[in-house]
Parts: sequence; structure tokens; C-alpha cells
Amino acid sequence: MYDVAIIGSGPAGYSAGIYSSRYQLKTIIFGKMMGGTMSEAHKVCNYPGIKDITGIDLSTQMSEHAQTNGCEIRFESIANVEKHGDTFLLTNNRGNSYKAKTVLLTTGTERSKLTIPNEDKYLGKGLSYCATCDGNFYKDKIVCVIGGSSAATMAAMMLSDIAKEVYIIYRGTELKGDPVWKKQAENKENIHVILETVVVGLEGDEKLSSIKLSREYKGSNILNTDGLFIEIGSEPNDDLPLKMGIETDDKGYLIVNQAQRTNIDGIWAAGDCTTNSNGFRQVVTATSEGAIASNDIYQYLKSRS
Repeated sequence: MYDVAIIGSGPAGYSAGIYSSRYQLKTIIFGKMMGGTMSEAHKVCNYPGIKDITGIDLSTQMSEHAQTNGCEIRFESIANVEKHGDTFLLTNNRGNSYKAKTVLLTTGTERSKLTIPNEDKYLGKGLSYCATCDGNFYKDKIVCVIGGSSAATMAAMMLSDIAKEVYIIYRGTELKGDPVWKKQAENKENIHVILETVVVGLEGDEKLSSIKLSREYKGSNILNTDGLFIEIGSEPNDDLPLKMGIETDDKGYLIVNQAQRTNIDGIWAAGDCTTNSNGFRQVVTATSEGAIASNDIYQYLKSRS
């Protein structure tokens, strides 16, 4: 019997595992891959105390830290969670079962992709899904942002202070989202907006060097660029939470209170999959939510002992 079963092996899960193990709670983490989407980051340069580290190296360090504290980690997918009285029965996709007193969901999100050829090939080689994470690699260079929402215009504004030229490419007839960000992006001298256009191809040898547009822009459908930032949204991994009856908002994010509690007694959620942290889905906010959840789980179990 585990005190805490954490479903999800990203930064929120590892942080929670570190804290709950230090609280002397018997803890296990389940995940498909080490680090979750964090492991896909080419570089992480905004995590306090670590100036420059690859996503996979940061994932490895967090995993080792959790295990050093006594946390158990299994790379398995949990297919079902059932509540029986005051305990939970977790079953993986092979039919193996585990029992736990509490459950913490750190299932993260999946970035929406372009789904065009070579997208995976250029990931970390000119293509990124996080301007906040990778923007500083493009100082005085030419970059493109795909998307027309507030996330896209915010990314473009941030990049415009770093890069020489920024192109926003959007399939719609006008930019959407927060009017303030939209106006600022449209009025910034080094930001160029290309509407009613989609990216249909990626080109380059070792790194991305140009993109192919669905229509001509200034006489050509080829646009040279050093970096491409995809800001077309993300979706929470909500299959298991929905099956468990966890309440979500209209976008599928798990509704939690300040202590990271869900609507079901004994179940918490933390990280990118939740409605907390003002939607600012970063490694630092995920680790914070994981720590908060573990602290509340400790208090919860202590009050019931």
C-alpha cells in the first residue's frame, strides 16, 4: 500500500515525489517516459539556479533526486483508477494493480502540432513549441510564429525584443485573442503579420533554414527563417481524469483549488494539466504545484492517522 501514487513523470510529478518522500510518505510515480514533455526541450535556460541544461538532463536529475529520497518510479501507463472506500486501486495497461491512499495527477498536456512532414526532424533544430524556453537562442535572427491567439501574439512580442525580424503566420483573416497584445504586435516595427496563410513545408539540411507557405508572400512562397515557434495551442491529457470523474473547465483542464485538490476526495492534480498558475505552463510552475500538492497530501494523511 502506497501513501501517494503519482500519475505522470514530468516536473510536477518529480517535485511531488521529492517532497512527499521527504515527508516519509511511501510514494510511487508512474509515467510513460522520463520527464514528460520537458524531456523534449532542446535547452532549458529559465529554471532558477540552472543557467543552461537540456530537457532530458534536467529530467534525469529530477528523477534521480526523487529516487534518492526514496521515491519509487515505474515507467508504466495507468489505464484505470477506482476508489474503494478510503483507498484507490490503480491498474496499468498490462493488468497489474497497485493500491494507494491518495492519488496525484500530473498528466500534463500535449502541444498541438502542425502535422506536416519533417516536423519531428527539426524539433530542437530550429523548431520549438515554447518561445519562453527557446527564444534567447535567436538573438538578432529571423524567426516565425505560427498561430493567431494571445499565446502567439505574446510570443511574437517577446521574440521581437530578441530577434531581428519576427513573422506571425496565421490562417485566419485577423489576429485573435487579447486586443492589447494584438494591437502591440501589429504596431511593432519588426513584427510582420501574414494572414490567410499556412505553413505547408519545412526545409533545411542539419537545421531548419526556410519554410514553405501555402501562398506567395512578397513574390515567393518560400520564407527564409532561423527559427519557427508553433503556438497553436495545447490539450490536456484528460482521458484518465475524465474516466475518474474529475471536473474540468471547458478546455479540459483539471479544476483544482489553491491546495491542488480536485472535486474527488483523496485526488489532487498538479502541473500543466490544471487550471492553476494563471495558465503559465512552465517547468517552474509545475514543480511549484507538485510541491504544494504534496504538502497538502501530507497534512491530509496526517489528519486521518
